[in-house]
Amino acid sequence: MNTENKNQPITFVFWVVAIILGVTLYKQFDFKNLKFENPAMAVIYGIVFLFSVYYIFKNSKKQPK
Repeated sequence: MNTENKNQPITFVFWVVAIILGVTLYKQFDFKNLKFENPAMAVIYGIVFLFSVYYIFKNSKKQPK
């Protein structure tokens, strides 16, 4: 089994998660007051967003060219 094909669906899922959480964080941020509407959820969203981006970059370096 080829490792590149095996990780491709998982990487796609992390791309979707990163995009959704990035948009959600952007929408929840109040630029006028420089605060989040719900800070507790923003922390959770931020942690998962950063983990998703880390996973995407980690796997993009593993793929041979």
